[in-house]
Amino acid sequence: MNDQTTAAESAEMQTQQQAMLKRLARVEGQVRGIQAMIRRGEDCEAIAQQFSAARSALDKAYRLMLTCLIEEALQDQTQDTGETLERVRSIFTKYT
Repeated sequence: MNDQTTAAESAEMQTQQQAMLKRLARVEGQVRGIQAMIRRGEDCEAIAQQFSAARSALDKAYRLMLTCLIEEALQDQTQDTGETLERVRSIFTKYT
């Protein structure tokens, strides 16, 4: 792996981290909105809709992180393919 590849991978990782943080900030805002709705005594169905939206946004952030994990594992040239697949499978099954 040369320095250019490492720099490109580092820049890509930073971009992915920023995207994940942005998604999580949106989820945080949605959760605060849900709390405010509950405090105001809003309709349960409207609150449920917001819960669903927040869950969906969190799931998207999680899938983005899993994609990052898979890319990271595949780029790790110190592991053989079988070890890499087992690592990804183990993490995926443990947390999904």
